[in-house]
Amino acid sequence: METQELHRGRLIDHIQLVVRDLAASRRFYEAVFRVLGVPIGGTGKDYFWSDELFISSADSRAALGKLTGRHHLAFQARDRAMVDAFYKAGLAAGGTDNGAPGERPYHPGYYAAFLLDPDGNNIEAVHHGAHTRSVASVKITF
Repeated sequence: METQELHRGRLIDHIQLVVRDLAASRRFYEAVFRVLGVPIGGTGKDYFWSDELFISSADSRAALGKLTGRHHLAFQARDRAMVDAFYKAGLAAGGTDNGAPGERPYHPGYYAAFLLDPDGNNIEAVHHGAHTRSVASVKITF
């Protein structure tokens, strides 16, 4: 693990996606994470990770030869412009449109965009409208 400082949210500690084409997935996720302001945390020959998301190839020791199924992951965006940038960057990096940026009926101010990653996972960036956060993230130092 290259970093000794982590920022965590509320429920999920980490998620692993096992993908068919690690290089294609890395291009996609590096592009969308760049616009979301989330750096790649570490890499190896058969994996990479960023924040709470660990992505590996099927031949990695952690995957045991099995691909994960289709998932929906929603990433937080600071504002609508970040949602728009996520969508544009993801399309340019091999993602497929699954819902252009716009307001959604989930609650007032819910602004999101949806892309399918190279493995068909439904990846969303969402801004919840005007809101207040108590802190940017939970900081864990070890």
